[in-house]
Amino acid sequence: MDIRESHPTIDMKNNYSADESAGVTVYPTPITQGEHINVIYNGLLAKSGADGIWLHYGFGPHNNWHDVKDLKMFKTGRGWEYTFQVTDPTRLNFCFKDSANNWDNNNGLNWSFEIHHGKTY
Repeated sequence: MDIRESHPTIDMKNNYSADESAGVTVYPTPITQGEHINVIYNGLLAKSGADGIWLHYGFGPHNNWHDVKDLKMFKTGRGWEYTFQVTDPTRLNFCFKDSANNWDNNNGLNWSFEIHHGKTY
């Protein structure tokens, strides 16, 4: 069993969030509805030599995702990447799978980000 601790790093100067122990980077953060975000994955599946990785994502509460999509990621020098537009104002949730249907779901927690609405309080 893989027991990893997740320690996200948030770099406000460069506007990204990285969960380095899990090999996940998201930018820009905070995530704002209507903007495009980039997800980079170098996690367990990538380290295991996967020949293809899909970003499995949706919006809403942790246990009730909607608008769920599977997007084939692109292999780059930084890892597996995909850029997409955040169209929903609720919460972004995602995990990863490979072509053999192995999953990396952050030990069942997935990765989850609150959507920023661009308002200053």
